[in-house]
Amino acid sequence: LQVVESGGGFVQPGGSLRLSCAASGFTLDHHAIGWFRQGSGKDRVAVACMSTVDGSTYDDESVKGRFAIFRNSAKDTVYLQMNRLKTEDTGAYYCATVPDYGCSAPPISDEYDLWGQGTQVTVSS
Repeated sequence: LQVVESGGGFVQPGGSLRLSCAASGFTLDHHAIGWFRQGSGKDRVAVACMSTVDGSTYDDESVKGRFAIFRNSAKDTVYLQMNRLKTEDTGAYYCATVPDYGCSAPPISDEYDLWGQGTQVTVSS
């Protein structure tokens, strides 16, 4: 069982990236799927989350109106569309899943039991 992220890269402020989180060996049905960011020397923080259990979603205040989390059920892949990127969005982005969870509250990383390897996002001029 694993999740694999892709889509990171280097972008100038104001640009866009789309991150992907693909499940392998299981389905994302009946899971919460979270995106977490860890900047250099910083703690890991929750960015966004969606639940395929109850349809709830969560966006951190810092990304509201700029980022969107959504799923392509046919590909069993969750995406994080990141628009109007800022330098403070820089970091390693991790996808993580946990079964039978909702996303009505900020996700707690310790509660997620399957993590991807991360994909680096660098926003710089």
